[in-house]
Amino acid sequence: MVAVMAAILFAMGRIPICECGYVLLWTPASDVAGSSQHIADWYTFSHIIHGFIFYWVLWLLFRRSSVCERALGAILIEAAWEVAENSPWIIDRYREATIAVGYTGDSVLNSIFDIVWMLVGFFFAWRMPVWVTILVAIFFELLALWVIRDNLTLNVLMLVYPVEAIKVWQGG
Repeated sequence: MVAVMAAILFAMGRIPICECGYVLLWTPASDVAGSSQHIADWYTFSHIIHGFIFYWVLWLLFRRSSVCERALGAILIEAAWEVAENSPWIIDRYREATIAVGYTGDSVLNSIFDIVWMLVGFFFAWRMPVWVTILVAIFFELLALWVIRDNLTLNVLMLVYPVEAIKVWQGG
């Protein structure tokens, strides 16, 4: 599934790695151009939270399935999102509805690692008590909100129902 997603992203014209020509393990908040181009960035926390959510939803819907079967379902969902997220329609939506005016989409490398990070969250949620997973999700959301003025909650809100006051606040 990951290889198919990568092939689709290549066919869509996504760059394999950052146009800068190198790969970083972590892209700091100050490197706006490198965001979503390397292995991890502040949005990595959102993908880990995707894993938490996918674990719980797939557990509720498919309790008789093994954790590995549910993980495959989570990979399918995340891979589909990565393709959709890098479509011109969603990229343009980010540009018009959020502060991501210069957003150009993810590199293929970043999309592959977004799936890896989602799986980290999925297996974390499988092994940890629910309350620990919820506390970690809240911590990640608050940390990203504090550092980059964005997180999964605001990202979804701004894509679905943009709020001008939030956009202004995020712009600093």
